[in-house]
Amino acid sequence: MSGHPGMLSPGGKRQGMMERPAKWGIVSTIKAETVPILNFVAHHLALGAHRIHIFLDEDNPEARAALATQPRVIVTVCDADYWSQKGERPEKHQARQTRNATRAYRRRPGVEWLAHIDVDEFIWPDTPIGAQLNALKPDAEIARMRPVEAMADPEGEPPRPGQWFKAYTRQQRPRREQTAEIYPSFGLHLNGGFLSHVAGKIFVRTGIEKVNFRIHNAFIHGVQMEREDELTDATLCHLHAPDFDHWQRAYRYRLTRGSYRPDLKPAPNPDGAGLNMNALFSMLEAEGGEDALRAFYDEVCTATPDLRARLDHHGLLRRIDLDLATKRAQFFPDFA
Repeated sequence: MSGHPGMLSPGGKRQGMMERPAKWGIVSTIKAETVPILNFVAHHLALGAHRIHIFLDEDNPEARAALATQPRVIVTVCDADYWSQKGERPEKHQARQTRNATRAYRRRPGVEWLAHIDVDEFIWPDTPIGAQLNALKPDAEIARMRPVEAMADPEGEPPRPGQWFKAYTRQQRPRREQTAEIYPSFGLHLNGGFLSHVAGKIFVRTGIEKVNFRIHNAFIHGVQMEREDELTDATLCHLHAPDFDHWQRAYRYRLTRGSYRPDLKPAPNPDGAGLNMNALFSMLEAEGGEDALRAFYDEVCTATPDLRARLDHHGLLRRIDLDLATKRAQFFPDFA
């Protein structure tokens, strides 16, 4: 990925190839507290999402009542009654996510393009999303957004708007070389320095028969859809581990059932020397407990001046101000 490391701003003057922007929406299966849910929805309403389909994996009456004030938001509570009508409730949350996303896609989604993203992911466009989607070639079925991953501000620095994010290089060989240089202690085990995915997330053009969403892709009759384009003017800001406490709250679940679970592959290396995230974190904990995990976080996920300089040298440093509190106050003033 490339771009200027300075403060970015969404929107733009270019209107795309068609007069009317494409109608787009998002779908997400969420288990979270009220404010993160409202931040997620408010941000994408502010960007112009025509529909937002929220499936509450666990009911949140407070969030549900607030979301009911927004006509562009459709909320479904995934309780026992819901799953009794849809078949057995999948044990893995990834399967519940993809089932719900597929259902939203197939049942009058109300948009021309639908993206499946998570509550900690925020689309950040340089130009309006509808115009970008209109500018794709007519037979495009998928439009992929590439991620950047949030980092924590180091202690002692004066507060400033926004948050630091790291990007990564698309080509694997230079990515491996850069990752080893940028993260000297742990780079062998990291894919681009990310704790989470580098695959990004996708918009899928609606109206295609028999589409099944997955987390990062979509399939028809078990075959991955291939007519894919890049939304080069849209970034997916992933708040996967924006501070140490946030990371630790999700850590145990991710280690056993989420993005660090044992069955996931390690970062791609020709000699196969790297550990996957589960093995790496388990080793660190066995050797040094929470102190070792904090040392890892400080090197990999804290935007120290040295780390920023190394990222900036490779054009991989971003500062983005999502300004979520302002957007939440705009759409949900009771939670300002």
